[in-house]
Amino acid sequence: QVQLVESGGGLVQAGGSLRLSCAVSGLTASLYNMGWFRQAPGKEREFVAAISRHGDSTRYAESVKGRFTISRDNAKNVVTLQMNSLKFEDTAIYYCARDYLGTGGTPSPFSRNYDYWGQGTQVTVSS
Repeated sequence: QVQLVESGGGLVQAGGSLRLSCAVSGLTASLYNMGWFRQAPGKEREFVAAISRHGDSTRYAESVKGRFTISRDNAKNVVTLQMNSLKFEDTAIYYCARDYLGTGGTPSPFSRNYDYWGQGTQVTVSS
């Protein structure tokens, strides 16, 4: 059974930092590109960041570039999102997902390429 379990969310003041983790089980994460998405209340889910299977290529949404860093530890089957300089508008539920089409190269920002999703972790940034 494939499971993606996010953790690390919480309440933080604007300007603060959080580190999200996604623990993957039931599949070999190192074979696939992985991504983070988020969904704020009343808004559609949006792309945040993605990383190639070997970690040699990353892609970020413009809104988080320079503030967020995605990384992975394939030995532990874990994908991490370090979020710094958090803003009120970063408030959302954050999800990690597997890109079933992405086995290398530049990771995709399109949610239609992702099949397995975690249950999400809430990030709330107070202004």
